[in-house]
Formats: sequence, C-alpha cells, structure tokens
Amino acid sequence: MVSLDWTPALEHPELLAPNVLIALRSWAEHDANVASEVLVAAIDPDLADTQALTDAYGLDLAISANCVVVAGKRAGDEKVAAAVVRATTRADVNGRVKSLLDVRKASFLPTDRAVAESGMEYGGITPLGLPAEWRILLDSRVTSGQALIGSGLRSSKILLPGELLATYPGAEVIADLAN
Repeated sequence: MVSLDWTPALEHPELLAPNVLIALRSWAEHDANVASEVLVAAIDPDLADTQALTDAYGLDLAISANCVVVAGKRAGDEKVAAAVVRATTRADVNGRVKSLLDVRKASFLPTDRAVAESGMEYGGITPLGLPAEWRILLDSRVTSGQALIGSGLRSSKILLPGELLATYPGAEVIADLAN
C-alpha cells in the first residue's frame, strides 16, 4: 500500500485539467478556504478507477465520490447534469435525476462526448470546471466529511471537505440523489 502526498491544489496546476484549474482559481477568489482546503495528490493513472484506487492506496471507499454525466431530452431540448454520489451508492438516474432534469428518459452521456465537452479525461471527470450549462447535482451524503473527487486528469485526485464542495458555485445539494 502506498500513501498519497496531499498538497494544496492551487500550488500544483500541473495536476489539474486546465478548466479545473480555472474553476478553482475563480472559486478561491470568492472563498479563501479553497486555497488551503482543496488538496491534490498525484496517482498512478492506471489506478484512477475508484476500486483500484481504494485498494492500491488503502483509502476508505466511503470518502470517494463519483461524478457521472447524465443527459435527457424533453420537447427536443437536451439537458445535461453531473451527478456526484458516494462510491458506496449509485446515482438514481432514471428516478431522481430524471425527475430533476424534467426529461422523459435520462441516460449516461456517451464517454467520448463527456470527455470532449467536459475537457477532462475519462476516469477523472469532476464537478469542478464543467460547462456552465450543465447542472451539478450533489447527493447530500457527499456534502459531509471528506470527498475524494477527480481532478479532470487520470493522474491525480482532489480531496476536499464535502461541506466546502456544497458551496461550489452552481452546485445543487439534493437529498436521495443516490440509492
């Protein structure tokens, strides 16, 4: 088991996708806690998937938060959202997410499209720095305790207090987003 070396994310821009860095800098201008409480650590990109990361680095699966990108249409209008849920739960895509988006059917955005439109790598997509028109839905369980999220890259992860993540501009805290 290898431990991770956590340092303030804004001090290591090379460990962040460009749009994640921009989002963090902007957020830090409005909340001084971001500079000291949003941490980043380099990881082996082959271990970016949640279970592999947890096993290799001896992390508690309960702190990991997965970000899935979901889309649906109603009357020809597409709505996209990032749903962030604890790794110990599953996003309720065709129940709660579908209802929140007010669409007939919700499904995961195809990987190639999610990667292209988010500007992030598959396995590293995070709620930070997503396109402004995408909704950011946080399961309320993610907003307490530590939250381990992507950095936009497969080669690093971000760790921050869930309470701070709940204050991210545009984030919506939703009870029972996951089951």
